[in-house]
Amino acid sequence: MIGKLKGTIDEIGEDHVVLDVHGVGYVAHCSARTLGRLGSAGEAAVLFIETYVREDQFRLFGFLTALEREWFRLLQSVQGVGSKVALAVLSTLTPGELANAIALQDKTAVSRAPGVGPKVAVRIVTELRNKAPAFAGEASAAIGLKQEIGEGVASAPVADAVSALTNLGYSRDQAANAVAAALKNGGEGADSAKLIRLGLKELSR
Repeated sequence: MIGKLKGTIDEIGEDHVVLDVHGVGYVAHCSARTLGRLGSAGEAAVLFIETYVREDQFRLFGFLTALEREWFRLLQSVQGVGSKVALAVLSTLTPGELANAIALQDKTAVSRAPGVGPKVAVRIVTELRNKAPAFAGEASAAIGLKQEIGEGVASAPVADAVSALTNLGYSRDQAANAVAAALKNGGEGADSAKLIRLGLKELSR
């Protein structure tokens, strides 16, 4: 099995890159986000690889980070999600954004990915709900709070503060991030007014 490739970019296609490793060209299928960040032909690149071996095909999927590869695997544990849909989701959302969307039960954000209909989006946010914190990367600190908000079990001050910030035009994710930071600075006993004030301070930075 191939787990990682380090070489020179030979060419970049619509959905793949050819990586030259000591004279051997490896075709790795990638998300649009990965392809956009790889660089140009002739530049060095490192890809984390997921290898698929089937009776009729041998395919490599490439990712810039091990976390992105883990999400690729995790997404395919959901019924109705294959490699193509998983790559589409990762083309639309970063691992952190995907973890946030799942924690907040934000089906709309997930369904922005091409090929992801409402039913598949619901399955993704429902089936991966308990796994999102472990795969949130830098966003992991606020994921617990966002899960409480998404499941409707957050404390009244937190729920009120998030609602107030979203009513001011901020996205649910922005509001949740701001309230999570406000809780950290203001303490668990802060009331909604204090959380809103601190949250706005965070959002104005």
